[in-house]
Amino acid sequence: MSMTTWLVLGGLALVVAWAVAVYNRLVTLRNRIANAYGQIDVQLKRRYDLVPNLVEVARGYLQHEAATLQAVIQARGQAQGAADAARAAPSAAHLGALAAAEGALGAGLGRLLAVAESYPELKADAAMRQLSEELASTENRLGFARQAYNDQVLEFNDEATQFPALIVARLLGFAAAPMLEATRSAQEREAPAVRF
Repeated sequence: MSMTTWLVLGGLALVVAWAVAVYNRLVTLRNRIANAYGQIDVQLKRRYDLVPNLVEVARGYLQHEAATLQAVIQARGQAQGAADAARAAPSAAHLGALAAAEGALGAGLGRLLAVAESYPELKADAAMRQLSEELASTENRLGFARQAYNDQVLEFNDEATQFPALIVARLLGFAAAPMLEATRSAQEREAPAVRF
């Protein structure tokens, strides 16, 4: 074989080795995204498990607030369904639906806790205090898990969209991963108007 043939084969071997390295890096990053989403899923499960207990403790005290309790239970069911769909296929649409359902559940829990504040006996109940603390702790963990997920998505998306790795990503079907976004209305995102 001639020297030119060896150089071409050597160059081709380098390109193949580079493509394999890029592929392996993208697979690693995609797996980290799946792991980060799994951590969110764990915290969501914990939250979903706490909600019925919280509702049951509050039910005895809040007999006149049945609509609030029912809204929380319904929001929990919708959030669980959205989480199942997102777990099965974490697309932007499913993650958006999950974020919306989680927003509704969070709002319902907020109303429930606000109503509970006006019932001194319920506020003083040890089980209610413990469940409220566990729920707050879970919300904090959920926030950290969402941040870790978005960090992993950012790293993956950066890697998959930068040249020359972009070539391998497109050829092998690595699509950009969706970020988790807050579910606030456009009005809530605006800066508040302060008037004196």
